[in-house]
Amino acid sequence: MQGINGMFLLALLLGLELGLQGALPPPCDSQIYCTGELLRQVQMAKLYKDDKHFVDMPLTKAPDQVLSDFNELLQFSGGNISRDNLKTFVNQHFKGPGQEMETWIPEDWDPSPKFLQKISDNRLRAWAEDLHNLWKKLGRKIKLEVSEQPDLYSLIYVAHPFIVPGGRFIEFYYWDSYWVMQGLLLSEMPGTVKGMIQNFLDMVTRYGHIPNGGRVYYQQRSQPPLLTLMMDRYLAYTDDVDFLRENIGILELELNFWMRNRNVNISHEGENYILNRYHVPYGGPRPESYSKDEELAELLPEDARESLWAELKAGAESGWDFSSRWFAGSNYLLDTKTSQVVPVDLNAFLCQVEELLANFHTKLGNANMAQYYMEAQARRKAAMKALLWNETLGSWFDFHLENGQQNHVFYPSNLSPLWAGCFSDSDTARKNVKYLEDNNILTYKHGIPTSLQISGQQWDFPNAWAPLQDLVVKGLADSGSAQAKEVAFQLAQNWIQTNFAVYQKNKAMYEKYDISTDSGEPGGGGEYEVQEGFGWTNGVALLFMDRYGDLLTSGSGPLLPRPSWLLLALLLLCLLC
Repeated sequence: MQGINGMFLLALLLGLELGLQGALPPPCDSQIYCTGELLRQVQMAKLYKDDKHFVDMPLTKAPDQVLSDFNELLQFSGGNISRDNLKTFVNQHFKGPGQEMETWIPEDWDPSPKFLQKISDNRLRAWAEDLHNLWKKLGRKIKLEVSEQPDLYSLIYVAHPFIVPGGRFIEFYYWDSYWVMQGLLLSEMPGTVKGMIQNFLDMVTRYGHIPNGGRVYYQQRSQPPLLTLMMDRYLAYTDDVDFLRENIGILELELNFWMRNRNVNISHEGENYILNRYHVPYGGPRPESYSKDEELAELLPEDARESLWAELKAGAESGWDFSSRWFAGSNYLLDTKTSQVVPVDLNAFLCQVEELLANFHTKLGNANMAQYYMEAQARRKAAMKALLWNETLGSWFDFHLENGQQNHVFYPSNLSPLWAGCFSDSDTARKNVKYLEDNNILTYKHGIPTSLQISGQQWDFPNAWAPLQDLVVKGLADSGSAQAKEVAFQLAQNWIQTNFAVYQKNKAMYEKYDISTDSGEPGGGGEYEVQEGFGWTNGVALLFMDRYGDLLTSGSGPLLPRPSWLLLALLLLCLLC
């Protein structure tokens, strides 16, 4: 094949081997961190407020010895170990979470990145400096001992330091890192970004995909596939073509994983289309939420429990864990059917991946491969238009496989194809604006709600999340519609003022915000308390302040659309008169 270098050919062959011989990622075989009686007994005894605490604890002895000691205790107790004895056992055989990492101050951190000078509002500029300083608090480096004795840890060793989200999330996470990297590049930290990308590339080489996060118990599932987008943003900043050339084949391996293991063939009006979904074909409770999954499944017949657990893992793979998006027939977690949904955002991400791979191969002189990915994207766009687009409602919608119908409920992800640049013409953008207006989304002062459904889950009303603000704002702002650009600014202004106001009160950034209150507050709902930090919230805030730094204000109160230049000119004319 013309223009394919040796590294790419090797990666392509490896991809075929992964696809044909072991298409699915291997399940985690740890009898301590992923499955087994020890895990079940400790988690169901609820020794810790958060199930994640236990599976993040390093061992003090070899796994075989720990399991042998546990089996002795189990036999001595007649199979019913008391809570106190379990607590004593864990204290003797495990160390506290986080000790396998050390705080790391990025070597390329600079006290005065240039983007700060673009922010006109003095209070916002000072706040942006605080966010820039947070990278030093969120930096982590894994100790070498994890590499030397990996069986003692649930943490997956990676060679390069990274930025964590914050709070209970003390390891790296996949899709969080995309918006973290955007902020890091604004902070002029390309070396840190390159190291984080290299870690993810190493994950693809090791597992054939990128796990949900940096723990062995996340190995069975991935997260929204943004690695190729990370590479694109890094290249735009550095033009490091050699790094691209060395790793183009690994980027394709990841796409190969999604196309082989997360694809679905849909017949519609006499045509066949291939799109993608989230799908984790492994049962068992999630180790980090074991007791919650076990107790939920007890409400079902025993033969239905494995299916529920697989669907919950697919929901976690989506990043939206959990949401009414994945419920079938009710607003209850028990009805989660993630794998039966063809999500708009996943296919928008992959649409951009295919375009970027075509661009990358063009840059590297691989014309045939560039053409291959252009054609793949064209097929995906045709499928998205046929199955996900609704001309009457002026937006895209998730497609349910069970009933062959679109889900016409509002989610910000419905606008993600605009963000991805797959459908970015001004007419489509105007229809998307009308869609927002029709659903009264522009009436919310503190951010775009994750949905209008009240389910008690964290990816529903009244929570708002930073990446979803970007999915809408960037898509509208980059379109050819002047009206859409005005709306994008208004939405960015709302979000910045909410983040800023909460930061002024609490001196903290949060993973999500409750936008139903008068002033905006930290969010809630779901399986755990709202977390501080927070990597992707910081990144999106910096993105918005970089884009609109000369226009944003820190003031509060109802916001009006930004006045147009024509209106300003008329006002000036009146003053002159």
